[in-house]
Amino acid sequence: MTLQTANYMYNQYDFVNNIKELNFVSNKLFCTFTPIDQLDSLISTLIGKYSILYKKIFVLKVADGEEYVCTYNIEQGNISDVIDNTILVHRKKETNTLYSLNALNELIKSLNGGQIDNKFPINWYEYKNSILLTQQGDIKILKTKIFKIIEI
Repeated sequence: MTLQTANYMYNQYDFVNNIKELNFVSNKLFCTFTPIDQLDSLISTLIGKYSILYKKIFVLKVADGEEYVCTYNIEQGNISDVIDNTILVHRKKETNTLYSLNALNELIKSLNGGQIDNKFPINWYEYKNSILLTQQGDIKILKTKIFKIIEI
């Protein structure tokens, strides 16, 4: 099943283009972007395609737009390909912040005079309930709120 990309969807995020990019982590947290009219179809596709860890899909609404994001964990061995409009993210549990590694590097550069320093302290509470991504090389911060939690 192929999901359609809506015109208002962000097209330049850190989307996963190659399954080989994913070999360094065994448990992966993915975010897949979708418009509301394709949400049910996406959820059906996810459930049919992957064995989802923890038996939950979190659906987030992007606060300043018409986008929805499904977040879900899957195991390395469970991935043969990745659904369109999907990014690999990491999570800060205490602030419910999701971020790509590219976005983390861009955030650190913006806060640290253009220098990347993996020990640079970040006040994660400034990014609470957000997804940090890069879009055409710049950091993009999407505020989110939980729309629903799907129990599988």
